[in-house]
Amino acid sequence: MNQAAHHWTKVLPPVLLCAALWGSAFPCIKLVYQDWEARGIETGLAHYWWFAGIRFVLAGLVLLLISKQPLRDLRATPAKLIIAFSLTQTTLQYLFFYIGISLASGSLSSLMVSTGSYWWIILSPILLKTPWPNLRQWLAITVGAIGVSIATSSSGGGEAGGSVAGVLILLAATLMGALGLITFSKLRPTIGPRAATGYSLFFGGLLLLGTGLPAGPDTPELFSPRVILLTLWLATVSASAFTLWNHLSTQHPVNLLAGYRFLIPICGVIESVILIPGESLGKGLVFGSLLVALSLIVAQRTMMRTPPAKP
Repeated sequence: MNQAAHHWTKVLPPVLLCAALWGSAFPCIKLVYQDWEARGIETGLAHYWWFAGIRFVLAGLVLLLISKQPLRDLRATPAKLIIAFSLTQTTLQYLFFYIGISLASGSLSSLMVSTGSYWWIILSPILLKTPWPNLRQWLAITVGAIGVSIATSSSGGGEAGGSVAGVLILLAATLMGALGLITFSKLRPTIGPRAATGYSLFFGGLLLLGTGLPAGPDTPELFSPRVILLTLWLATVSASAFTLWNHLSTQHPVNLLAGYRFLIPICGVIESVILIPGESLGKGLVFGSLLVALSLIVAQRTMMRTPPAKP
């Protein structure tokens, strides 16, 4: 694939759509928690996993219903790869994620999401034999991480604290997400992005439901009309954003997409300010966003100056 195919005009629009969709998940999940708190419902990790399981099972079912011949693709794909993809992209990533956000602050959680870029560019050369990033690409990733750190930590509604355990568990969550995307690269010869994502969300969601089963009896109380609407939106976000991102990973080099991933927490902060009462625009958001933009420019120019690698 020629370099023109990786120009920012080709990459930015779909990535920005992904970032806006995933970014909306942060405030929507928080709105669900606020609804439970306002109604005096005592919740724990089992409730979060049960809620996430319902979200992902719904998203997976929608994708499988609109996929072309998903049963044929399933039969053509090794079961161990489907299982590995479901475990890493959905089950383990979100098991760790919900534990991590219970121990770390919201702003720190948003920042830690961006560490998936580092896992991605480190693991891809080892497991997929792609080229190692050069010095300019490492610089772009580092500038982007600094920008996300400034933007998320300065958001008015965020707290700065977090335990060491919370940080390590969130790192584990982003590691699982990176491994999931790498696993998807091995699925591509036999199954399309839509069906693969559908099976991952559906089977991974079922495992999350099993983990959160103790919260099952509380389902009627948990799902108020408002929570139902938010759950449907979150299911839509999961189905569309994961499918589009998995597809983009087949079209563009890892090192380029890793930089664009920093748009996700930036969108999450902005959308939280818009959607959540009491959230305010931190002074560092503009500066942090500019650093992220700078990192994307560096990554893009580096990519255009070097021979394109296989995705």
